[in-house]
Parts: sequence; C-alpha cells; structure tokens
Amino acid sequence: MAQRGRPGLTADQKRELWARWKAGESLSEIGRVLGKQPGSIHGVVASNGGYVPAQRRRSTRVLSLAGREEIPRGLAEGLSIRAIARRLRRAPSSISREIARHGGRRHYRATRADYRAWDRARRPKPCKLAAHPRLRHLVAEKLAEDWSPQQISGWLARTYPGEHALHVSTETIYRSLFVQARGVLRKELTAHLRTRRTIRQSRFATRKGQGRGGITDAVSIRERPPEVEDRAVPGHWEGDLLAGSANTHIATLVERQSRYLMLVKVDGKDTETVVDALAAHVQTLPAQLRASLTWDRRMELADHKRFAIATEVDVYFCDPKSPWQRGMNENTNGLLRQYFPRKTDLSIYSQEELDAVAMKLNTRPRKTLAYETPAGTFEAIVASTP
Repeated sequence: MAQRGRPGLTADQKRELWARWKAGESLSEIGRVLGKQPGSIHGVVASNGGYVPAQRRRSTRVLSLAGREEIPRGLAEGLSIRAIARRLRRAPSSISREIARHGGRRHYRATRADYRAWDRARRPKPCKLAAHPRLRHLVAEKLAEDWSPQQISGWLARTYPGEHALHVSTETIYRSLFVQARGVLRKELTAHLRTRRTIRQSRFATRKGQGRGGITDAVSIRERPPEVEDRAVPGHWEGDLLAGSANTHIATLVERQSRYLMLVKVDGKDTETVVDALAAHVQTLPAQLRASLTWDRRMELADHKRFAIATEVDVYFCDPKSPWQRGMNENTNGLLRQYFPRKTDLSIYSQEELDAVAMKLNTRPRKTLAYETPAGTFEAIVASTP
C-alpha cells in the first residue's frame, strides 16, 4: 500500500532532531540536516511543547528481558516457581504473578511479556495543576492578567507560605501551557505571555549565527532614491514573507510601478534559504528591471549583501515596525489571503501552483493602473526597456 501524506521521521531521525533542538539549532537548520520541511520539524517539536522527551529507562527493580527468558527455560526443565525465583534472586510471589499475568505456564513467552510490561509501564506523573483545582484556578487567573509564570510562582510562595499545595514552579506552569496533551491550562493563555511563544525554546538557543538581532550594514529606506518613491522608474520592488501555519512561508515580490507580483517558494525563513530562493528568482528578470528591493527589517534578509552581489540589486530596509513603508506589498499580501488563508500550510504548494496564483492577481484590472492589468503593464515595460 502506498504511503499517504508526508513520510514521517524514523526513530533515529527523531533522536537527532531532539538532540539538535536541545543544542539550540533552529527549525530550518534541523530541517536541512534531516532533509525535511521546517513545518514538519515544527510539528514534531510542537507536539511536545518544545520540551525534549525524557528518555525511558528500565527500572533495576523490574525483570529484564534476559531475566524473563530464564522463566520459560526453568519451566521447560520442570523447575518449581521457588527454584526459578532463587535462580533470578526474586520473590516467588513476583515470579508467580509474572507467569500468571502473561499467559500462564503453557503460554508464557519472554519477548511478548517484556513488550507488554514495557508498554504498560507508561505512567506519566500527574501534573500538580491537574491534581489541585484551586492552584490551577489561581494560575489561570493570573496568566489572564498578563502575569509571567515566574511572577505567579513567586507570588504564590509569598502569599500562601504554609500551603505547599498552592506552590508551583515556573517550569511547571510553562509545561502546562506548552504541552497541551496535559489538558490543564487553555492554549489561549499563551497569548498573555510576554513572548507569546507556544513552544519552549532550548536554553542554548542563541541569536548568534541564526539570523536574529540587528542587520549588519542595513541601508535605511530613507536613503532610497526619490524616483523609487514616485514610481517614475520601473524595476524597484517591495518584498516580504507571507506566513502560514507550522512555520511555513511564501516570499512575495511586487514591482512598484506596474504592481506586478512574483511569488517564491521558500523552504524556511532563515536568511540562507530565503536569499538563495529570492536570488534565483530575481536573476530571471531583465537586468534593467533589477534596480532595488525594499524589505521589512526582519532577519530573513540579514544576508542582504550576498543577495545584492548575486543579483546587482540595491537593498533597502524599512524602519522597525513600519509596514506602511511597504504599503503596496502589504496590500498585496492581503489580497493573497483569498488564496492562502491564515493557518494554511504553505509548504504544500509547488512553485508552479504559486505562479498560477500570481497570474490570477496579475491579470486582474487595477484602478490604480486605470484598469490596466499588472501583467499588461509589466509586459509593456519589458518591451520598452532597452
């Protein structure tokens, strides 16, 4: 039977994924190493709230597989329960229960018994917030008031010094928020966290080398030539990433004079991936239509120098938190939501499908173009460009 949907990760890949996540690597970095989309990596990480799953270990107090294999041998030799127990240095009652629990003397199989015992031993420790409704109510109430988990933990210890049932650690609150399988605190409460994160990040995750923080040698939009602002000369573009679910994105490029749109498939939002995809797409344009690109001051274009060298396009950055400085691109992103609603997994679309959507928008007449289409206007510009 053919496999449907995306192929999953093997056990070895999951171990490597969690090891890299714990070491502080980004979703895009892990995805490149494992040959998977960042959205797939995000799905695995988010399923456990960003917390590395604890490695299961067999207790020294329980029978091992080797010990269980001694039981059918002893039975085959005709040994009594007490004799088998002495051989294994266990209480006779423990061996008797083991045999009765897994098929009796005639049907006991060591491998099957070991598998069933290992599976049955999954007994996660109950969350303290689940066991104490009053504590859960207090924590949820303070989270809704925009208190941080650390503030809540400290306040509870100070307000109820003698009631240990009302004390809870900061990390327990975070786990109850991020690991929704616990079913303790509503997911909506994460919106009240200062960072609004929905998964726990590794304490080793840093800004260094991961395309975060300030952009080196960024040229401000205020230094952009006047002809860009008044759309007098073609070849000036505005760009952005359109976000979808599971950390998936599409790059959008809009030519300022013609409103012509190009959509670019990107496999992650790290600067290396985005710059590679944009450069390959922009290099298909005539050189005369590669004048400048204005981008939001986010880190997906931190490697703007490499992009500029590859494409001979000048790059300008908007002021922080000033999306109106790329108003045309923002408006186009709004139009794209008709085809890519919020919370859509954007990784499922091929470049051909993105080109088809771009064509739909490019062949719509625009009032700002006297009801000409962006495609027609752009073609006229190309034809008239020497």
